[in-house]
Amino acid sequence: MLTFFLVSGGSLWLFAEFIILLLEKMQTQEILRMLRLAELGDVGQFFHSLSATTLMSMGALAAILAYWFTHRPKALQPPCDLLMQSEEVEGSDGARRSVVGGSPHLLTHYYSDARTMYQVFHRGLRLSGNGPCLGFRKPNQPYQWLSYQEVANRAEFLGSGLLQHDCKASTDQLIGVFSQNRPEWIIAELACYTYSMVVVPLYDTLGPGAIHYIINTANISIVIVDNPQKAQVLLEHVEKELTPGLKMIILMDPFEEALKDRGQACGVAIKSMQAVEECGQQNPHEPVPPNPNDLSIVCFTSGTTGNPKGAMLTHGNVVADFSGFLKVTEDHFLFIVL
Repeated sequence: MLTFFLVSGGSLWLFAEFIILLLEKMQTQEILRMLRLAELGDVGQFFHSLSATTLMSMGALAAILAYWFTHRPKALQPPCDLLMQSEEVEGSDGARRSVVGGSPHLLTHYYSDARTMYQVFHRGLRLSGNGPCLGFRKPNQPYQWLSYQEVANRAEFLGSGLLQHDCKASTDQLIGVFSQNRPEWIIAELACYTYSMVVVPLYDTLGPGAIHYIINTANISIVIVDNPQKAQVLLEHVEKELTPGLKMIILMDPFEEALKDRGQACGVAIKSMQAVEECGQQNPHEPVPPNPNDLSIVCFTSGTTGNPKGAMLTHGNVVADFSGFLKVTEDHFLFIVL
């Protein structure tokens, strides 16, 4: 019987939970009555009647229960009254803030040296000791990692390459990124932040009308895309004279020469991301980091109820939203791309 208790670990824990529940719900006499132990008249006589193996098994069970009682996880105390998790901000016409912060002032940043997304990344670079930054993998394959310094270098190369292709290191320069989640997306975003450019995400759920509306509204001349199919969609808009301002498409994936010829026919240069990075590596520019109040990203709605609406976020806005995560990680953050 002792062997049964030791081997059947999972069942034993379930049995222990059951015993505890019984102890909570019943009085001892009720348990004895249920087990018909009261008929023996003398509990001591009952134990004397048990075999040594049974007594050892019961002792082992008692030891396990005692160990569980003394080592079981303690309930976490909530950081605040769960019935009053927020409070109204004075003079804000009904706006509320979390009481967990401990201050009536809204959080703008968590670290004084991380007030823009450019600074946030470089804080991670310093504190990680050039640790892993961008993780990615193919299905059923282990993760591969790019280090912080590799990502920083590629961002500077890409940003310098954009400057070599008539872009400006300014918040007046908006760069479209039309791609699914992958390392190159983050590198393109960081390239823009390194030279104070602004990112405008384009995504798969946007209809064709929304895409050319955003390109025209944001005055986008360069779009970075992940695959040739999306490049073809953009070229169709140019050929139909829907986006006359689009002058360059940069592809993350390989593409055929025919796509470049098609772009040339309608006045759009087709470049690989690798080629633009190599151009920037050969013609490096010093970073032009943004300020907290500088525009960082423009996010448009899907446009399902009309023309897309754009939300303009400064670096300070993004860092304020990101500060809760920075507080959790304390030092830096990793990008994990599935």
